[in-house]
Amino acid sequence: MQYLIVGLGNIGAEYQHTRHNIGFDVLNDLAQDANVSFSTQRYGDIGEMKLKGHNLTLLKPSTFMNLSGNAVRYWMQLKKISLENVLVIADDIALPFGSLRLRQDGSNAGHNGLKNIEETIGTTKYARLRFGIGNDYSRGHQIEYVLSGWAPEQLETLPERIETASKIIQSFCLSGIQRTMNDFNKR
Repeated sequence: MQYLIVGLGNIGAEYQHTRHNIGFDVLNDLAQDANVSFSTQRYGDIGEMKLKGHNLTLLKPSTFMNLSGNAVRYWMQLKKISLENVLVIADDIALPFGSLRLRQDGSNAGHNGLKNIEETIGTTKYARLRFGIGNDYSRGHQIEYVLSGWAPEQLETLPERIETASKIIQSFCLSGIQRTMNDFNKR
């Protein structure tokens, strides 16, 4: 079975390890645990891994957040991956820091990366793992907040939350979305 696992973020050193790049950080963790490296290819950095007989293509789009749909569509078509085997990891300011919510479909909630994917592939019916980054910013400062680094107290628990996100991805591929949602969303 083929899966496309997409971690959303922005390319460039200035965006590394910011809240908005949590999708990249989750994929980096998953790849590191599997001893997989990324190579720069069309529309992004790609890592290929096996998980108990399943083939996972890990994609970190190089298109910047608001054009992520081009990368998703390209790799879905190239690898012939069906929509139900696509999972997108994105930051979410509506969730408290560290909260993880897996959904089968839904709105983009104003997230430009999810919005572009929706527009490009023509549906909201793809799985997404929302990683809560909190919303501790003053009015008018959302962009600065999501593009900034983590608070020191968040950095203490961030590795554990990223590790849990990796477990959710593996469960999605091995057990399916319904069981994974049942197992992880109530935590």
